[in-house]
Amino acid sequence: MSPAASLPAQWRKDAERAVARGRRLEALIPAFLLDSPVSRIGYWYGCAVGWAWGTLWSTGRIERREGLWIFRGLPSWAFPRGGVCVGGCFLTGDGRVGAALLRHEAVHKRQWQRYGFLMPVLYALAGRNPLRNRFEIEAGLEDGNYVPRRAR
Repeated sequence: MSPAASLPAQWRKDAERAVARGRRLEALIPAFLLDSPVSRIGYWYGCAVGWAWGTLWSTGRIERREGLWIFRGLPSWAFPRGGVCVGGCFLTGDGRVGAALLRHEAVHKRQWQRYGFLMPVLYALAGRNPLRNRFEIEAGLEDGNYVPRRAR
């Protein structure tokens, strides 16, 4: 069965609702916590955690591309799904890291910069289903390989 066949029929509408719900929640967050010195501290903390985890478990090449530190060759239990962005670090296994995936992960890096320490909490509240998680939706479901690319 193709990935498109396994998608719920209304996934786009569900995704739009998830983003709208997330933006309403964001409106409740005090402004001094967003894109601020406070969020920047959280971002740098995320970078430190990403670097520590990546350095500890990476068996592949470590490189800097598109503003991200990419740690490859981590064991599959060391990251969820196909990889994870923590601060400015992308932690992944041995799979291909192409331009579209880097675009997706760069959005997550920007989200870390905006939300800082709040990012892991807000992400958890958004849920594990990428089709309903506003952070995955905003990063681009196609670029993140969650849905098939549409014909152009």
